[in-house]
Amino acid sequence: MSQCGGSGPLTSVPEPAERFSDRVGDYLRYRPRYPDALIPVLEEETGLAPEWGVADVGSGTGFSAEPFLDHGNVVFAVEPNGEMRRAAEERLGDRPGFRSVAGSAEATGLEGGSVDLVAAGQAFHWFDLETTREEWIRILRPPRWVVLVWNTRRLTGSGFLEGYEALLREFGTDYHDVRHDGMEPGALETFFGGPVRRRTLPHRQVLGCEGLKGRLRSTSYVPSPEHDRHRAMLTALRGLFEEHQVGARVTMEYDTEIYTGRLE
Repeated sequence: MSQCGGSGPLTSVPEPAERFSDRVGDYLRYRPRYPDALIPVLEEETGLAPEWGVADVGSGTGFSAEPFLDHGNVVFAVEPNGEMRRAAEERLGDRPGFRSVAGSAEATGLEGGSVDLVAAGQAFHWFDLETTREEWIRILRPPRWVVLVWNTRRLTGSGFLEGYEALLREFGTDYHDVRHDGMEPGALETFFGGPVRRRTLPHRQVLGCEGLKGRLRSTSYVPSPEHDRHRAMLTALRGLFEEHQVGARVTMEYDTEIYTGRLE
């Protein structure tokens, strides 16, 4: 039998920009990247070309910047959290198109009319939408393309997926409040001020025991090591892994949601 032991986030709820400060290592190692098909979808939906300047807002450790860098774009990686921004700089600082920017969605620090596309991966639901909309209109050149991307974990479809969701509901500190699918109905349509296109791509991670623990610890809404429920959470996770592992692996399945539109 596979053994899954060990110990990992919050005695208080931090501000959005600081939520991941103590999880950068796990975030880097255990969060999923984006599917290879992302860029072809954006080429089809927006006409994305290598000469476009891209603002990757809430860029974190740089996962969402990488596909654009690989495509040949200059990417302004705008991130307010210092620890995550430094992690991106260490990984991507030698890429010729990479530009690290200490800024936020609401105050990017970029020049007016300086980019052709604004992208946000796993981050849009943290932003103040009214102020963000004004800022993105300011920095975008017409026709003001925006893409929002989430790797959305599937909640059902296997005993493991359903058990993992139940674990988060039991132990998450503010899990219900921070899920992106909890945004107000119509929020995206209001933000864009016009049509929004949605595409989905299937995605997955195959995780061993350590990978599963790291994936759990990388989220901002689970108890940290000093929290009195942390040990119980890991015990429950170990039981979930042992029940559903096949060949000492479990599969985390996602739908990569891609929203594209122009700010009107």
